[in-house]
Amino acid sequence: MIDQTLGQYRIVEKIGAGGMGVVYRARDERLERDVALKVLPAGALADEESRKRFRREALALSKLNHPNIATIHDFNTERNMDFLAMEYISGITLSEKSLAGAMPEAEVIALGKQAAEALEAAHEQGIIHRDLKPGNIMVTPKGLLKVLDFGLAKLFHPAETIDKTLTLTGSLGLTGTLPYMAPEQLDGREVDARTDIHALGAILHELVTGKKPFPQETASEIMRAILDKPPELVRSLGAHISEGLERVIFKCLEKEPADRYASAKELVADLKRLETGDLTALVAGKPRRRAKRRLWQRPLPVGLLALGLAGLVFILNIGGVRGLLTGRTRAPQVQSLAVLPLENLSGDPAQDYFTEGITDALITELGQISALQVKSRTSVMQYKKTGKPLPQIAKELNADMVVEGSVLRVGDKMRITARLINPAEDRQLWVKSYERDIGGFLVLQSEIAQDITRQIGIRLREEKSFRSAKRKTVNPQALDAYLKGVYSGDNEYFNQAIKLDPDFALAYLEIAKSYFFGGLLGDVPPREAFLAMKQAALKALEKDDTLGEAHGYLAVAWLHYDLDWPEAEKEFKRALELNPSLAMIHHLFAHFLMALDRTEESMTEVKLASELDPFANPNHLCSGWHCFSTAGYDEAIELARKDIQTNPKDAWAHVTLGMAYEQKFLIKEAIVEFQNAVDNWPGNFLPVADLGHAYGIAGKKKEAREILEKLLAEKLLEKSKRTFVSAYDIAAVYVGLGEKDQAFEWLSRAVEERSGFLVYIKCDRRFDGLRPDPRYENLLKNIGLSLGAMKDSARIRPDNNGLRP
Repeated sequence: MIDQTLGQYRIVEKIGAGGMGVVYRARDERLERDVALKVLPAGALADEESRKRFRREALALSKLNHPNIATIHDFNTERNMDFLAMEYISGITLSEKSLAGAMPEAEVIALGKQAAEALEAAHEQGIIHRDLKPGNIMVTPKGLLKVLDFGLAKLFHPAETIDKTLTLTGSLGLTGTLPYMAPEQLDGREVDARTDIHALGAILHELVTGKKPFPQETASEIMRAILDKPPELVRSLGAHISEGLERVIFKCLEKEPADRYASAKELVADLKRLETGDLTALVAGKPRRRAKRRLWQRPLPVGLLALGLAGLVFILNIGGVRGLLTGRTRAPQVQSLAVLPLENLSGDPAQDYFTEGITDALITELGQISALQVKSRTSVMQYKKTGKPLPQIAKELNADMVVEGSVLRVGDKMRITARLINPAEDRQLWVKSYERDIGGFLVLQSEIAQDITRQIGIRLREEKSFRSAKRKTVNPQALDAYLKGVYSGDNEYFNQAIKLDPDFALAYLEIAKSYFFGGLLGDVPPREAFLAMKQAALKALEKDDTLGEAHGYLAVAWLHYDLDWPEAEKEFKRALELNPSLAMIHHLFAHFLMALDRTEESMTEVKLASELDPFANPNHLCSGWHCFSTAGYDEAIELARKDIQTNPKDAWAHVTLGMAYEQKFLIKEAIVEFQNAVDNWPGNFLPVADLGHAYGIAGKKKEAREILEKLLAEKLLEKSKRTFVSAYDIAAVYVGLGEKDQAFEWLSRAVEERSGFLVYIKCDRRFDGLRPDPRYENLLKNIGLSLGAMKDSARIRPDNNGLRP
């Protein structure tokens, strides 16, 4: 929705999302000011009567005028979208601020006083917040606190599952976020101003200790604790605070509303006394460590009966109660999933590398599930900051379910929030936040993936559990260097990561990947590159033999360096067994199978690669290369043209189109496309050789020889200039000139130097004229492509330098 308008508001950027809708920063073009535009979830207001009710209550909320309350400016509907325009506040939420750990007492008191004053002003107008939590309290750079979403929880009824971090809002009348809810909210009793005071007490406890007052793990455990267990004494948790502040917090957290502060005004007065050090007049007495009240000693509340609190009505097991209490609900059948780019909450673009790295890791982790097709990073990253509606994104990616979320890093700590969305209904099914030290990143990505699979109903066998769960922590500096390397493509960062943490398998894997592309495309001499790739892949597997990608790139090394086709196939299959969602490995395996004339199997792999990475041009071009095998040149032309429309500077698409034109004897058109490829791929000699070949078969001998001489001259200088000219490409120009002897001579040199595309020669129609020559069959034997060589490829393998696993 970026750059679209709703009413008088032009949307600038997305700044948040949750059960109450998506929030954007927008420009009020009439009053020339920034606003926060909250677009309500689809179906939140089902009819015009609902909108009228919402408008009446929004009008009442807009009359709240206090420096610590975010003002509501407007409510409207346009293009079937309901939205609220609110005061835009520059700052961070208390949730983000608390990520750095416990705060000093003076700061907590100052913030608490501002929040209590906001409550006082709202309560005097008869407005209760009902969902006060750190996530909807913001602090500006100057320290001004602003409470957001006053009263909005009452207006919304999204269908959400219950989780320990979720807002509980629905037909049962339970409104709030679980760790900050008061007992009367869980009981289904009437709420009042003292309910907000309880929530503020929970927030103050968290700010001063760094921990929630009820830190239990599951929703049912948290509910029991809120209802019947006293919170831990603040000072017993190691927080260096005064007895006075502890007394204030416990007064807020009393189980019975009558035992709490009678009003926010009373709470403000006590907080002011703490600021001045006057404890004699404190309303709050000493904390009472009461014994837990038994559930059967209180009247059984309607809300609790409906909710089905575990341990009390568990035996009824009605209507999915067990699922609600454990945070699990029945999700639609899911076969494909897209993890969209996580949002960088720091506001600092310099932290994008960290956020994108987390996204990439989560995609890879979820990709291990054989029952789930996880869309590739290449395709999902196109949606970064596009603002497109989730249903549209899911449709374009063909994804049944979408994961989105955010990342906030503060020092060596991070908070990751993940949300599971059913795009068909544009409905949030689940959300959870995770706070960890950065060193626990590898284990955390496994934990998040496990939680997501539970929500979508996939049960993993023990032997299929996520690999990261068994890994140790990683050096935070090493992880930082690794993520910078993934983001920038600079191998030096991976070397730094390995130096800091020699057991960091993922860093070795990235080095292997970089050498593959360098060797295939001629940026590095291929024999050197493929050997280095093999060494790095083996090192990665030595550290972690469950890395599917490492097996995939080891397969490529067996193919291109060792010319060992059986070993390569074994590693390809192992890679895809470990991680079936590796689009690039499916793509490379497709080329492997195509080279063996196993066209049907190859097309299956191409199809899988395209489904996983629908916007990756190489997958479409791979289909085009398959068309060469079946003389489907028109289809190849159509595929290449389609990719060029998407990306006119895609040199590979121009090369593919040029080759298809060659096979249809449209040489003039082929020359144009090869020249386009040369122009869009400066410094690489592959398209130059393609152009030379086309000139040769067109009878333009002079132009072909000029290119040939240029390639031969560069070949002589490649060591000193650190460039590489493939012997295979030189052979192609000789073929175009009709000089077979020289072509075979250079093909022999291509075997020695391990030219990247040599193994695909049977698919390269340019060399078809050499097939009747006995030297062609001998060449195939030398690269392991004849039947005999396939059975005994080890005899032509070069010195392994001890690299065989």
